Amino acid sequence: MRIIKEAFVKDASILYPKAAKFLVAWRKIVRLAQWHSLQDVRKTYASADAVTVKSKRTVTVFNVCGNDYRLIVAIHYKTQIIYMLRFLTHAEYNKDKWKNEL
Repeated sequence: MRIIKEAFVKDASILYPKAAKFLVAWRKIVRLAQWHSLQDVRKTYASADAVTVKSKRTVTVFNVCGNDYRLIVAIHYKTQIIYMLRFLTHAEYNKDKWKNEL
C-alpha cells in the first residue's frame, strides 16, 4: 500500500515518543500490505475498527500502544492508498470532535 502524507507518521513519532516504535513498524507493515477489506486489515491489526464520520465516509482507526493513542486513516482499497488523517491521544479521541472534522 502507498501511504499519503508519510511525513505525518514521522511527525507523530517525534511528538509522541512512546508511540514511535509502533508507528515505525506500522509504516513498514503497511507498505508491504495488500489489503482489500477491513477483514484483511484485521488479520494484521485485530483491533482496527471502521468508523463512519460526519461526511458519511468511513475511516479506519488503529489502537496504538494498547489504548493510549489512536491512528485514524482513510484506506482506499481499490487504489491501495492510505491517507493519514489524525493521530490522537485516547482522551482526544474520546471527545469525538475529530468525527465532525472529517
